[in-house]
Amino acid sequence: MAQAAARMPRGSAALAVFVAVSVALLILFAPARRAAQAAVGLPLAAPLPQRVPPDVVLRVGDPVTRWVFEHNGWEKELPFRIEWAEITGGPDVTEAFHAGVLDVGFGASVPPIHAVWTGIPVRIIAFREYAERSGRQAYVFGIAPRAKIRTIADLRGKRIAFSPSQVQAQVVIETLRAAGIPRDQVTLVELPSSIGGDVYSNALASGAVDAAPIRNDLVAQRYLRDNGARGARLLEHPTFRDDGGNVYVPEAALTDPGKAAALRLFAAYWGRAQAWINAHPEDLARGYYAGQRGLPLDDARMLAKYITNVSVPRRWKGAIAYEQAAIDTLGPETGRPRLDAATLFDHRFESIAGDAAATDRRDPS
Repeated sequence: MAQAAARMPRGSAALAVFVAVSVALLILFAPARRAAQAAVGLPLAAPLPQRVPPDVVLRVGDPVTRWVFEHNGWEKELPFRIEWAEITGGPDVTEAFHAGVLDVGFGASVPPIHAVWTGIPVRIIAFREYAERSGRQAYVFGIAPRAKIRTIADLRGKRIAFSPSQVQAQVVIETLRAAGIPRDQVTLVELPSSIGGDVYSNALASGAVDAAPIRNDLVAQRYLRDNGARGARLLEHPTFRDDGGNVYVPEAALTDPGKAAALRLFAAYWGRAQAWINAHPEDLARGYYAGQRGLPLDDARMLAKYITNVSVPRRWKGAIAYEQAAIDTLGPETGRPRLDAATLFDHRFESIAGDAAATDRRDPS
């Protein structure tokens, strides 16, 4: 039965057209504006400035790091100001970069790659991974209650949630490849996942998709808790990496000498934050996830555990190989050009976060 169109207030149509045109113009001219900004200022190959000028501000989207910084009073030690934004997840970070309202974002393997593919030049300035990857997966497949999927081979002929701008897409394609399932023997349902995973979990629970890669933390446990009695289950993917996390920034921030100097310090403190999280999972659970986010303590501990026992490497050979695998997996599937993963990284930052993490690991005070 067709639904009646909602009535709009007088003048709303004209306003909507104006807004749509304005947004379109911003999007149209944003790449040219970014290119013009990148053409001046600090060259990307120049040494990082050591001095932060007065009044420099970094706009950072990373709520967990914010809590760690504030809890430890680190912002008071910095010669610049941080404006924290509640922006998480690859698609939202990319949109914020595009709009020019964010200087630093955090994401998994695919978001920096997808940003470059969509015309937003970015560079990775820090990287983390699981310290012990054997037997530890960042994502698992959630299986819908009536999907009749008990093994990876059973994905053949099924509907699988897919988001080309997120690491979940890499998990899907690498799983199909490992299982020997041709791409045309499944239906990929394009469905961007929220950072919390509710979009995928709801799609599974309602039967809109048969399988979806979901975070192997509270998202997976809640899905099983709420739908296990109806036949929902979790299924591990084949053995491949899904654990990398990147701090990445628009090139425009790196060509600004003041921001570049601030980013050098931020990368070091971010490395310290990873070491602090490793050493204080209970404090993170109680202070951030329970105290600030309002979760029950058991759920808070599960989320804290998900981001602890990580390593911040001082050399990026493994990180580059990890990003290259993501490029080579998704590029052919999405019609994107091949990139050299090494060009995604700003090698001036290579050892900064890792050195800081190693120092704080020895002296976590």
